[in-house]
Parts: sequence; C-alpha cells; structure tokens
Amino acid sequence: MKYYLTVFLAACALMAAAPAASAQTCRFDFGAAETADGFTPVTAATLYSDALGYGFEPGAAVTEVTRKKGTALTRDYVTSADPFRFSVKLPEGNYKVTLTLGDTQGTSRTTVKSEVRRLMLESVETGKGEVRTVSFNVNIRTPKLSKGNEIKLNSRELDYATGQIKSLTWDDKLTLQFHDSMPAVCAVEIEPAADSVVSVFIIGDSTVTDQGGGGTWGQYLPRWFDTRVVVSNHAESGMTIKGFRFGRRWDKIMESAKPGDYLLIQLGTNDEKSKGHDPMWDAEDHAGDWVRTHSDPEKDYVWGLATMALEAKRHGMIPVIVSPMTKIDRRTATSTELMTPYGINARRGAELGECAYIDLWGMSRDIVSTLGQDALAVYSDGTHTDNYGAYLFSLCIVKGIRENGLGLQEFLLPGTPSFDPKAPAPALKDFTCPIEPRRAPQRPVVRPNGQTEFGPL
Repeated sequence: MKYYLTVFLAACALMAAAPAASAQTCRFDFGAAETADGFTPVTAATLYSDALGYGFEPGAAVTEVTRKKGTALTRDYVTSADPFRFSVKLPEGNYKVTLTLGDTQGTSRTTVKSEVRRLMLESVETGKGEVRTVSFNVNIRTPKLSKGNEIKLNSRELDYATGQIKSLTWDDKLTLQFHDSMPAVCAVEIEPAADSVVSVFIIGDSTVTDQGGGGTWGQYLPRWFDTRVVVSNHAESGMTIKGFRFGRRWDKIMESAKPGDYLLIQLGTNDEKSKGHDPMWDAEDHAGDWVRTHSDPEKDYVWGLATMALEAKRHGMIPVIVSPMTKIDRRTATSTELMTPYGINARRGAELGECAYIDLWGMSRDIVSTLGQDALAVYSDGTHTDNYGAYLFSLCIVKGIRENGLGLQEFLLPGTPSFDPKAPAPALKDFTCPIEPRRAPQRPVVRPNGQTEFGPL
C-alpha cells in the first residue's frame, strides 16, 4: 500500500492544477463560481485528457449552477439530465471517494456508479438547501502482473487491432458516473483507502461481470457495504473455472489479496458448454475453446471449485462458493433445467473445499416461481439479469452472507433489508433504483424562482 500511496501522490503532483491538491488527497470543486481553498476547479468545459489527468468523459452534457447561498465549495455544482462521467488518472489500488452533494437553494437526488456501472450510491436525496457528504470505496486495476506478465484480455476489454484497452475496468483511471432525477455534484475528493479495508473479490462470468447495459449482482453488491469494504469484481464474460486460470485472472487476484479478504466464486454458466468457440476471444486463442474449458458437473467442476476454495484459504482468504443462477424460458417465464446439474453440484464443491456456500441457484428459482410473468423483468434474456434482477440477486448474496454468519455482515450499511426469495421485495412495481434513461438528451434550466428543471436541448 505504501507503494500505491507514493505513486498516487506523484500522479496528483503532475496534474495541471497541482497546487490545489493537498498532501494526501485529490480534491475537485465543481462549478463556475470561486474555487474552495485546496481544491482543483472543474467546470463544464473541463474535459479529460491524459495530459490533464482528470475531467469529464466525452458525451458529458453538464451544466453549471451557481447559487447566492453557501460556501465556496457548496454554492455551485454541476448537473445533467443524462448520465455523465468524471475520471481521474490514478495507479491501481483501492481508493476512498468522498462526494459533496446537494443544492443550497433547492433539492437534489443523485445516484452514483463507478468504473463500468458498479452501483455505489442509490438515490441520495437532499432536502431544500441541504448539502450532504457521502463516501464509498472503489477498486481500480490494470492487467499487469508481477514479473512483467499480464492477464489475457478478451475482445470486450481490448481492441486487438490497436492494442488499446476498451474497458473502464482495466484502464488507468478511476471513473465515476452520476445520474438520477436531479443530480447535484459540488465536489469530489479521492484518497487511498485505509490498509484495513476488506476486499471482496468476485470470480464469475457474464452473469456476474460489470456489464455495460442491464446489470448483475456483482455490479450491485457494493451498494450494500460501508467504507470498511471494497468490492473488486473480476468476473468476465465467457469465463469458466479453467478459463479463469488460463487467462491468468486467478493470478491477478492472488497477487492482490491479503489475509482476511473474501472471495465469492460463481461459475458454471459456461462450464457446461463442450463445443464451439467463445466469440469474445480471438479466433486463434484456444483458451476460448469450450472443448478445452468444459467441466463435467460431477467431476472437474466440483474439484475445480474446491481447489479454488482451498488455494484461497492457503492465502488467508475466506472463500464462498455461489451456485450459478437459474436460466429461464422467456416464452413461459419459468426456470429451465439447463443449470440444474451445476446448481446442485456447486454445493458439493463447497463441501469438498470446506467453505461457505450461497445457494443462488435455489433462491433464483424461488424468485422466478414467485414472480410469474414479472420474472421476465428479472432477466434481459434467458441467461443474463437486467437491473431489477441484479438488485434482487445482490440481496440474495447479502442473505447468504448473513445466513453463513460471515464477518462481512458487520460491514453492511444500516438499513440493508432482509430478503425472502419466496416473497421478493421490492416488487417490480415498487422498484425505484434509477436506471440510465434511454431518451433524447436534456438540458438543465434554472427558472426565475430558483428551481432547476430539465428541457430539450
């Protein structure tokens, strides 16, 4: 961690507005009014570049709002009717992000995601004239391994023709996304997270990875934890037990983990495939051939899960095996039996590896059975979850953490709900977690009465 801190401070020092950064944090004051002492100014025109090292990502249509009330930090903010992203160039590591949100003359509601749409804060509301400070932890990383090696990125993550990284998961930036009915971002502060922060590493496939659209429980899980935890989602599309090792992704986790960290393992969706080639891989990369990475549900699947659990324990980690979620038939809104052998045998892997077990397969089948036609909103297709499903299944994971008596439950945010998969809540009609709107861009307009509204561009 000392190495990361040293490099982090060096990166801050190289920023164009270096005098605005303090000894241990990078501080950004958003808006067009005067800049608070010790902060770097960020206006709507501050676009990201490698040379600058921070700024809004392309496509951000933000508007500055300045009020008569408040301090230098709180009397101005930026907002938008559409999701907008702000990035800071940083070395890999865990970071604590502190946001100042609110409007000194109005109300606000802000949802925050990090990197590839990981849900960090859900609908933070401020009353009229209220400003709040909220914090969370984010993990950022690059593909590099010790001794000059790198993990094998697929075509979703890497442009093979240019060698350029396409995924925010593996680039050299910390990226935050803001949206909701009335976001109001006054300031962003970033500092290295405490060494004592517990990492929750996730291994999985496309049903768990950070998706660019829709959602997975891996993306939504950070929403339930306080700043004593950071979720590091290493799941990726096309992954199997064997493929995760072939691609050196297992090595990345083992190099990053410390005793006391957790490892959640959910695989099986692709392990059942036994022929063909994963299109996410270069056609000549045999690590993506299903015949090479297939696992029989009663043999190498069980042993593969158990081996991962035992190796993690030797590193001082606390492994948890999660059974793969059910698939559904969208014509009937019912569970299929395709994942049944893997759903059943995941438990045997946990028994053999002598570790905790979360029966997501069973819980997901209960949810689908209970919801009836509403189960179609849980999934974006027959295999992958949409945002509603991601929310419910993240609560299934929380339920499993509690039922196993894992120490991780101590770090759940106050108010984290209990969950019953046979009576899933929220119901679809009550699901209010904001989803990035699919609509024409809008422009924030400040009315004479001081109220901010949105109108067409």
